[in-house]
Amino acid sequence: MTTAYSESTTEGIPERVPGRSWTVRLTGHSDRTATVTCSTAACRMPARSKNLAAMRTFAAQHAAAHAKAATIRPNASCHCRAQQCAAHPDMRVHCAGVVVMILRHDPTVGRVWSVEEVCAACAPLISHATVVARATRPRPAAAERDPAQVPAPRSAVPGGFSSPGAPADGAAQRRRPRPTARRPRRPGNGQGR
Repeated sequence: MTTAYSESTTEGIPERVPGRSWTVRLTGHSDRTATVTCSTAACRMPARSKNLAAMRTFAAQHAAAHAKAATIRPNASCHCRAQQCAAHPDMRVHCAGVVVMILRHDPTVGRVWSVEEVCAACAPLISHATVVARATRPRPAAAERDPAQVPAPRSAVPGGFSSPGAPADGAAQRRRPRPTARRPRRPGNGQGR
């Protein structure tokens, strides 16, 4: 499974892309076997099996692997909004905030795991969802920053360090080393004598 961050920009502002979603489903069959399917066709799934516990464990680990491998795109739109906020129908909210990656699994149903890119406003409203990662906003390059935001150069201090509080003439005040008091050695607690 590969995920790549592709940034197409319009005047320095990243273009919004649809939020992604992966669904892992455990399906039982009449012969008491089960299969695991993933919404990503390239994922390899185990063969049909009667070991339901192993299949359930595999499904949970596979969904967690999608959440771990996916790089959150800061320009993604809320996947929940694309679904008309069906995951929280009684609580309407305006999609806002940074993009987060959630892992959703309802233990009472126990057959479906979902990994989704949603907004920070929808994430706490979705039942049985855990935020597993947050998008980081890309920092603008130094050349693109506002000159008022670029930090002023610092005065040099002998020894190759810089300090915002260094004297203007470049002379540094000497610090006296702190006296260290030696602790008297304590006699042993009587063990071994």
